[in-house]
Amino acid sequence: MGTHNTISFEMARERFIQDRGTWSPSWEAVGSLDPTFLDAYRKLSTIPSRSGHLEPKVQELIFLAVDANATHLFAAGVEPHLKRALELGATREELTEVLELIATLGIHAMNIGVPILVEELRVAGLDDEASLDGHQQELKAEFTRTRGYWHEFWEDILRLAPDMFEAYVEFSSVPWRSGPLSPKVKELIYIAFDTAATHLYEPGLRLHIKNALGYGATAGEILEVMEIASTLGIHGPLTAAPALVELTNTDTPQQNAASDEEGQA
Repeated sequence: MGTHNTISFEMARERFIQDRGTWSPSWEAVGSLDPTFLDAYRKLSTIPSRSGHLEPKVQELIFLAVDANATHLFAAGVEPHLKRALELGATREELTEVLELIATLGIHAMNIGVPILVEELRVAGLDDEASLDGHQQELKAEFTRTRGYWHEFWEDILRLAPDMFEAYVEFSSVPWRSGPLSPKVKELIYIAFDTAATHLYEPGLRLHIKNALGYGATAGEILEVMEIASTLGIHGPLTAAPALVELTNTDTPQQNAASDEEGQA
């Protein structure tokens, strides 16, 4: 990290704690290596809270979706965001629903893979392109009714793998049938992990932005989800900085001011 610091470690730490309300050994390590970098991250990470398009509780749900989804799994951030969400009034049921929503990410293997399979089957003359039968039409109607949309990429999945599609309809519909979060917030959760740099699933991102707008989301709210997702890059320094400090420790600041709570990025 850089050596041309323009702010002291003590000042950077004070500002960070004041604005973010958290501190940890990992933040201590990042700040001790380069307080200017820590202060710059503080400014970046507090943009969503300053703009305030989403209520603080929903912001924490977005942070949780970014940290806990299967393409990122930043374990050190999960518990702090769960705790903060609970402090802000989130219920166990709401947090459970976030976990259920992010669990749908795995189906993107089918969303990406099946269209490619169909293209190659057609090139090889092996795709009979059969129409949906009566049961498949019922599954399509059920998905549309429960999830509130239909997209063409589901068509071939339903046609070629109806058992998988039927099981996925049941699996993905659980939070839509019984979850307490509004449809708009559900769609913002999907946007969070689709737009995250560890996933970047463009078809789903486009679809869920459209759905969120249909449920009344504003451009500011959707941008705020993207701003929160944009902060996940700090998890690299948070993970590596403590080891760097330990391996090169000479005159870094004392770490006795650090709390036991892990980083809330």
